[in-house]
Amino acid sequence: MNRKNTLVTTALATAIGLLVGGSATATEPCGDFGECKVLVEINSSDGDIGFHFLMDGDDLRRGILFNPDHKKIFAYTTRRELGEQYLTETFAESAEPLCFDPTTDDDEENDDEDFVTLTEFLDRWDAGTYKFFGIGDDWELSFGESELTFNLPAAPAEVDLEFEMEDGDLEADITWMPGEDLGECSDGMELLPAHPADVPVAAWEVVLEPDLEDGDPIGQMVYSVRIPGDAYDEIDEDGNWIFDLEVPDDYLETLPANTPVKVEVGAIGVDDNATFTEEDEYCVNDTDPEDADEDGLNGCGFEVDDEDDD
Repeated sequence: MNRKNTLVTTALATAIGLLVGGSATATEPCGDFGECKVLVEINSSDGDIGFHFLMDGDDLRRGILFNPDHKKIFAYTTRRELGEQYLTETFAESAEPLCFDPTTDDDEENDDEDFVTLTEFLDRWDAGTYKFFGIGDDWELSFGESELTFNLPAAPAEVDLEFEMEDGDLEADITWMPGEDLGECSDGMELLPAHPADVPVAAWEVVLEPDLEDGDPIGQMVYSVRIPGDAYDEIDEDGNWIFDLEVPDDYLETLPANTPVKVEVGAIGVDDNATFTEEDEYCVNDTDPEDADEDGLNGCGFEVDDEDDD
């Protein structure tokens, strides 16, 4: 066995010994890693669910992720050019299948798609401590750990993009309020440790992006921001928090006339789990607003809602 293989074998043996013995000591922010996390992400509008993880270290030759049962679920080894350059950050998402049986809805387009219900997802993945191990350029070991919980925040509700002309300039605000369930992934919520409406929201992630064909360069012009979970704008008569985020004018001005856009608002829980709500068919810099077109369509080709006067 050559020196390289000996070092790798020794490092892995040490890592496994620490894993089983539970003696890996974590320090902020994530043990020896700059960052590491595991989380669940749900798209409540499309109805899909997935497992995400991130590890961020310095000059890594190898990286490994173990589940709470001490079983390896992910590993990589750098080779050739990348083996000489090393790796730092690794972020990955599992496939995100539908979280409901597509044959039960009115849309036949998705009937052949695979699906994993929330109940099946909870059965597949274990809550608990996931441990990260890295082997650095000098064969030193890095350790970190992250807790996966099933405290899933409720999907944002009443998500909307509102336009208004002021002194000849387009103003846009994204509005929403805290939700009560997981949208299309709500079936099986009774198995969660806490009702989604009771899970604290640490932050809201708000995204506005052009809704164009893949490859269109305008599609790369994305506005994204996170705000604190309690940064509400007002409280309605029922005691609900109402959030109102103004979109920067400079961003709106960069988009061409009649740009179709979509809005995503994500509730980010204190455990990093995230639930997103998505709304589309909005038109930025509309050259044919309201009902100016005889066929009732705006400049993006969307049907005009008479109640929304710009």
